[in-house]
Amino acid sequence: MVVIGGGVTGLSAALFLKQAGKRVCLLERDRLGHGDTIHTTAHLTCDTDARLTQLVKTFGADQAALAWYGGACALDLIEQIVTENRIECEFRRTPGFLTAALDGTRDETGDLQHEATVARKLGFDVDFVPCVPVVDKPGIRIRDQGKFHPMAYLAGLANLVQGDGCSIHESTTVTDVESAPLAVLANGFKIACDYVVIATHVPLTGKNGLVKASLLQSKLTSYSTYVVSGRLPAVQVPDLSLWDTGNPYYYLRVDAGNDFDRIIFGGNDHKTGQETDTENCYDRLAQTLSRVLPNAKLDHRWSGQVVATNDGLPLIGETTDRQFVATGFNGNGITFGTLAGMMARDAVLKKENPWQGLFSVGRTKILGGGWEYVKQNMDFPYYFLADHMRRLKHATARAIKRGEGQILKIDGQRVACSRDARGRLLKVSAVCTHLGCLVRWNDAEKTWDCPCHGSRFLPEGEVLAGPAETPLEPLAPSKRKQKIKPAADA
Repeated sequence: MVVIGGGVTGLSAALFLKQAGKRVCLLERDRLGHGDTIHTTAHLTCDTDARLTQLVKTFGADQAALAWYGGACALDLIEQIVTENRIECEFRRTPGFLTAALDGTRDETGDLQHEATVARKLGFDVDFVPCVPVVDKPGIRIRDQGKFHPMAYLAGLANLVQGDGCSIHESTTVTDVESAPLAVLANGFKIACDYVVIATHVPLTGKNGLVKASLLQSKLTSYSTYVVSGRLPAVQVPDLSLWDTGNPYYYLRVDAGNDFDRIIFGGNDHKTGQETDTENCYDRLAQTLSRVLPNAKLDHRWSGQVVATNDGLPLIGETTDRQFVATGFNGNGITFGTLAGMMARDAVLKKENPWQGLFSVGRTKILGGGWEYVKQNMDFPYYFLADHMRRLKHATARAIKRGEGQILKIDGQRVACSRDARGRLLKVSAVCTHLGCLVRWNDAEKTWDCPCHGSRFLPEGEVLAGPAETPLEPLAPSKRKQKIKPAADA
C-alpha cells in the first residue's frame, strides 16, 4: 500500500492499514505534518461548519446524525490511540461551545435553542446556555469534545507506523501514478503497490486523468484563515473551545496552565488569493480578540488553509479502482482526517463503512441547490479573464522592496517578481500551473496565491498547497532588453 501525504489523514490511514496487516509505504513531499496539519488549532468536535439543522434539511435527520456521529467516533478513536500507546500530546476532554456571532447584534437565542433541541433529539449531549463563558452570548454547549497538541500526536502516530515492514519517507515528491500495473513514481523511483491512498490537502490527479480530477476539484473551495495566539493571566477564563455563528466564523481555544493560560484565536477567512490586504486580516483579528479578552498578550500569528465543500461535508472515498482520496474537511480537519483513515482501511479491505455513502466523492446533493455550486466555480473564468486582460502601467523591478512582490511583464512574459529579506530578486512565471490563472502576492505570508482554485507557491515557485502539482515555471532567458510593466495588482 502507498499512502501519499504525511498529515493526520495519511498517518491515520497508514496506522490503521498496518494494524490490519498491510505493508505500508508513506510518502511526504516535505516533513510530516508540515502541510496544513501544523497550522491547525486542533479543535476536536463532532460539530460541523454547516449547522446541524441545515444538515437535517439537506440530508435528512438520520444522515445529519451520522455526520455528527462520525466526529464523535473520531474523537473516541483518537483518545483510544493516545491512551493505549501513551502518546504525550496533552489530550483532554473539554466542552465545546457554539455561540452567537461575536460581531453580530441580532438576537440568536431562538435559533440556538432550536439547534440544541434538534441535537438532543438525535441523541447528542447538547444544551442551550444563555451565557457562554468568555463571550457572554447565548449558545449551545456540547459535552465531551476535546483538544490536544497536534504535532505531538502526529509524532506518536509516526512512531507507531514506522517499522515491521512499514516505512515513512519525507522529502519525497510524487510525480505520477501509473495504473497498469499500479505504481507510484516519486524522487525518480517507481513503487509498485496494490492500492493508493491520496491524503493530500487537495487530492493529486493520480490516475484519474485531468478531466475527472478537475471535476473533483470543482467541488472544493480553498479558504485562507488567520490565527493569533498569546498569553492570558492564569485562571481568568475556563479551559474550553468555542466558535461562533458568523460567516466567516471566529474560533477560540483556551488552554489552562499553571503560570498563565494560552489562548488561540482565529477567523477572518477569505477565498485564497482574493484578499489584497492580508495584513489587515491579522489586525482585525487582534482587535476583535481585544474586545473579548482585553488582557491577552499576543506573541504569535500564522495562517492556514481550509478546503471546503458546497454542502459542508467532506469528500472521502474511491475516485477510481484502488485509488482513495480524502478532502474537503472544512473546519474539522483532525476529526474528519482520522475518520478518513479508518474509511481508507475499510476500502482496502473491501469492508462496508457507515459513512461511505454520505461522504462519497461522487455524491450530487449540494447545499442550496445547483446555484451554490455554480457560484463557487465562477471564480475561475472571472479571475482568468480579468487578470489576463488588465491594462498595464510602467514600472521596474527596482521598485520592489524587501518582502514585497509584484507581477511584471518582461519580454512578453508575465513574471511574479519578489524580493526576499536579503534583497535578492526572485523571478518566476506568474501563471499558475494548475489551470493558467495569474497568481497574486500575499503580503502577510510572503507567498504567491492563485485566486481561482487556491493553489499557493513559495517565492521561488515551489508548490506550497494544491491543486497545483508542479512549481511555477522559471523565467525564460531574456532575448532583448525591454521596458518592464506591471501585469496585475499583486
